[in-house]
Amino acid sequence: MKSSRLLLFFAVALLAGTAHAQNTVQLFGGYSYMLAPVHESETVQGACPVGTLPPCPLETFTLGGHPNLNGWDISGTFNPSKWLGATADFSRHDGSVQGSSVHMQTYLFGPQIRFPGPISPFAHVLFGVAHETVGANSILGFNAVSYDAFAAAVGAGIDIKVVRHLSLRAIQLDYLVTRFGSATQSDARASAGIVLHFWCRLQLIGIGLNIPRGFPCPRARRLLA
Repeated sequence: MKSSRLLLFFAVALLAGTAHAQNTVQLFGGYSYMLAPVHESETVQGACPVGTLPPCPLETFTLGGHPNLNGWDISGTFNPSKWLGATADFSRHDGSVQGSSVHMQTYLFGPQIRFPGPISPFAHVLFGVAHETVGANSILGFNAVSYDAFAAAVGAGIDIKVVRHLSLRAIQLDYLVTRFGSATQSDARASAGIVLHFWCRLQLIGIGLNIPRGFPCPRARRLLA
């Protein structure tokens, strides 16, 4: 038991870097806008001209554009130190192009740096996957298609403190890269909303840890019991 407490002591010391109170968890949620290029093509068997026997000529239908997609973005950031955090970001955007519905979902993870204060700028680099669905279009002769692809985002934003546990994310801008259909797409994403802050004070006492009540401290207290 003593050795396990020692290991926990060094792990907390390494991650926290200090025994002072810090924000440990940030939860963000809000509106999000995305400008996403969509390009789909489908080749089908065309009709045979009068007097011509099969095989008939092939016809290629193309659907494309840069639809305006609207949706939401949520994220959670764990800050083991004052400046550095680990972020999980999830978003969904919906819209249409040339009469076909478009749905884009992203699942991204990566490091984030921030500069704490009443006005707190931050920046992150995220990696993960994107899922895109383009609905069927009977006029253009398209069937519904879905893709999963690699995705990466580089972004930054600004949080403005409102009260102790609440901030306003005035803006978050992301340059998103996806790889649908073995091609590279460049997407722009803008988000805004609210940020909730949770923290606890870690106090090192001997080889043990005294963690007062508060989120996410109760779970930690049970682990140490």
